[in-house]
Amino acid sequence: MCVMLYRYRHQPLKAVYLTGQFIVTLLRIPLWILLSIPRSWRPRKSWSLKRAVLVKFVRFFMGLSAKTGPIINLPNYKAITLGPGINGLWVDPVPKLITGKLEMWMKATSVTPVRIPGYWTHKKGYDIKVGVTPLLGEKVLYHLHGGAYIRLSAHPSDMTATVSRGILQHTEAIYRVFALEYRLSSSKPFEVDAPFPAALIDALAGYNYLVNEVGFAPTDIVIAGDSAGGNLALALTRYLVEYKGFDNLPAPPGGIILLSPWSDLGVPHMSPGSSYNFVDSDYLHPTVGTVNYAKDSFLGPLGLGAAVRNPYISPASLNPSLVINFKGFPRTFIVAGGAEIIYDQIIILRDRMIQDLGDQVTYYEAKDGIHDYLIFEWHEPERTETLKAIAEWV
Repeated sequence: MCVMLYRYRHQPLKAVYLTGQFIVTLLRIPLWILLSIPRSWRPRKSWSLKRAVLVKFVRFFMGLSAKTGPIINLPNYKAITLGPGINGLWVDPVPKLITGKLEMWMKATSVTPVRIPGYWTHKKGYDIKVGVTPLLGEKVLYHLHGGAYIRLSAHPSDMTATVSRGILQHTEAIYRVFALEYRLSSSKPFEVDAPFPAALIDALAGYNYLVNEVGFAPTDIVIAGDSAGGNLALALTRYLVEYKGFDNLPAPPGGIILLSPWSDLGVPHMSPGSSYNFVDSDYLHPTVGTVNYAKDSFLGPLGLGAAVRNPYISPASLNPSLVINFKGFPRTFIVAGGAEIIYDQIIILRDRMIQDLGDQVTYYEAKDGIHDYLIFEWHEPERTETLKAIAEWV
């Protein structure tokens, strides 16, 4: 991990640094605009001037947080954050549904099941009571947010909630979304907390809530995950498939949507001609340092060895010791941006899933899309086109 990571995390140094960066950014923005006016100078010639500048800004903002830690305090698993129109509730843990490998990893890492918040979002114009029993055949979206397992939130005010709202807007068959505030991982210089499999244990509790408390049939549940949330959606589905029939464990979902899924937490897919050459066309940057911090925090005591060999963590790992298949998985919709640096690992995941599932896998690629582009409302027309494709698939 880079020794410069989070060096300005303490106050008042944090405030001084951010103030200085804000002032300097007022000068940076005109420069970014000037450098992006010629199309040949943009990361992708097809990009608009607006997109070229906004991607630079998002990358810069992420670089700031790598120096200071969280710039704003976001909701987390320790409390329900209320507000106008916020439908939050507590989800109880389900220790009796934990068995096999998951139980082994839980004991090895000293992770325990806890109560976590969840948030309902309803389609505009519909008066739906929170957690009401579904109508016969009603589908629900179970959203697991992205953020490298170390940032962002399931709260409706979070930027990742644009995924839920977008799918609700464009998909007639879905009237409500449930998003789970799973535990985020952290490590030094912050509090060491919630390594793998904490998020998976939480995601299992949220799924059980939808099936055994609200009353949705598993076949009517569509799990959607963006970035790290896609990784988590795959892990949850794998657990439900591998331990199908155990005690009262719910059956696997009717479908999963993987949006720029983080599919390999092990060795980066770096080679001549690899998608790591897309570093200029994406806001994710491998040299910022937070990627390694995220891996260290999430992997915890299990270490890098788990990242390269564990199908629950890295289903697109290139390590020859990985043993993996996707038999029994439900129909799957995979989305990738052709300009994102993890493009190669998404393609590997796609090909492995198609090998086992055939035409049950639908792949959608936005040629010049950045990582997790559905969370950015300005990423048009790709965002709307993708949401319409998802709606048709659902």
